Amino acid sequence: MATHFLGDTAVLTGRTMRHVTRSMDTIITTAITPIAIMLLFVYVFGGAIDTGTVSYVNYMLPGILLITIASGISYTAFRLFNDMQGGIFERFQSMPIARSGVLWAHVLTSLVANVISLVVVVLVALLMGFRSGAGVLAWLAVAGILVLLTMALTWIAVIPGLTAKSVEGASAFSYPLIFLPFISSAFVPTGSMPGPVRAFAEHQPVTSIVNTIRDLLTQQQVGTGIWTALAWCVGILVVAYVFATITYRRKVS
Repeated sequence: MATHFLGDTAVLTGRTMRHVTRSMDTIITTAITPIAIMLLFVYVFGGAIDTGTVSYVNYMLPGILLITIASGISYTAFRLFNDMQGGIFERFQSMPIARSGVLWAHVLTSLVANVISLVVVVLVALLMGFRSGAGVLAWLAVAGILVLLTMALTWIAVIPGLTAKSVEGASAFSYPLIFLPFISSAFVPTGSMPGPVRAFAEHQPVTSIVNTIRDLLTQQQVGTGIWTALAWCVGILVVAYVFATITYRRKVS
């Protein structure tokens, strides 16, 4: 059964990956928005923001990486919506393939596409002066957190992809996710924020994830913050996966 699932998922992932490679503009578009934000903040606002001894591009890169992921997953919802409207799911149901493989194919494609976008953003950041003395283990930890977060947000994207009534509705859910890093420690220290805003910023998931990635890249003491970040990622992943699979079963039943 496991072999059947893995084989079907691999074939279906190849199908969705071909769709992405035939329209590379989706990956480019995903990277353009965070790169534009990074250019704006570093070269326009960066000089007015006090980040201590850390250069501003180093300070804000973790937040830009999260915005990149939030931008990328909107295309997952878009591709799922197109498959639902095109009747592909009904055709797959008449074939001897694992039903869950269809969803996993979209999730894995999203993961690959987002990793490519993240690499592009980091390369641009290097051109802008980003530098890190972090070791291999720290970089692997950063990569692990980003992959885990991408999986979690992608499963969230599956839900509107299956239930939306229009293309706009399928991708609009990502806007709050893109906006959330702006009310966190991603771009400015939370200590400069008004009381209620600061309280929200310091207790929402983006801040703990951004702080952990920043500490890893700048070789600072991570402490227990990494466990808080991982708890948020895993918690979101589990809840999103459960709701996405329930929604999928209702749609195909």
